[in-house]
Amino acid sequence: MKHIPVLLNAVINALGDIQGKKIVDATFGAGGYSRAFLESGAEVVAFDRDPNVISDAENLKKEFPDKFDLIPKPFSNISELTEQFDAIVFDLGISSMQIDIPERGFSFRADGPLDMRMSEAGDSAADLIEKLSVEDLAKILRNYGDVKKAGVLANAMKNAKPKTTLELKSLIYSPKDVAPVFQALRIAVNDEMGELERALNSVPDLLKVGGKCICVTFHSLEDRIVKNTFKQWTSPVGDPRLPIVEEARFKSVKTEVPTEEELNVNPRARSAHMRGVIKSY
Repeated sequence: MKHIPVLLNAVINALGDIQGKKIVDATFGAGGYSRAFLESGAEVVAFDRDPNVISDAENLKKEFPDKFDLIPKPFSNISELTEQFDAIVFDLGISSMQIDIPERGFSFRADGPLDMRMSEAGDSAADLIEKLSVEDLAKILRNYGDVKKAGVLANAMKNAKPKTTLELKSLIYSPKDVAPVFQALRIAVNDEMGELERALNSVPDLLKVGGKCICVTFHSLEDRIVKNTFKQWTSPVGDPRLPIVEEARFKSVKTEVPTEEELNVNPRARSAHMRGVIKSY
């Protein structure tokens, strides 16, 4: 399936005029967001830990040699940036490219090695199942997938030690739990929630005054982190019972969800939410 950037129009509208602006595309993926920003006249620094995106990034670099760079690292490494930007954009979750390649091990619809590593480095999902205790596996399934009878399934996984996606799928007794189980393992393998929290911690100091942070989320766990972080940033600082309360450092951008027109073209966008904030000072 061709990769279609989710909520791209909403993101572009939220950013406004970006001619000559400097933007961080924290999740390069297939480059849809970066290309749109570049074609609108912005300069882009992109991050992605997936080595499979490098060829697309190199092609984009040839088109925009002085305006685009890819840093092949996880987006939590935005903390290493040494200048401020006009916008930082996160398109979170997994890309259709990763799902559609069976060898990556993200999909339960085709057989492939039980991998799920976005960076293709470190422990795979199969390694995780083999190394972790039943209790820790069950915790992952509960916390990241809300899987029912997580302890029973974790025990079955430890005993069977599945090495392929369909071997894992065959252990999941409830069809409703298949997608949540795969999601939970993927999140754990890639430390997705930790990555997001660390990246967001760096955002306030990396944005210029008037700069915007835009996040597109795809499931409740990452959306909760973004929502709570933005709520903290947009709340007045200090005790409201005292006469002096410092103004909030950020203001909110209107939340957006996909239109029916976009869903007709790209059903995978159904769970997406766009949230954003603007730095006030």
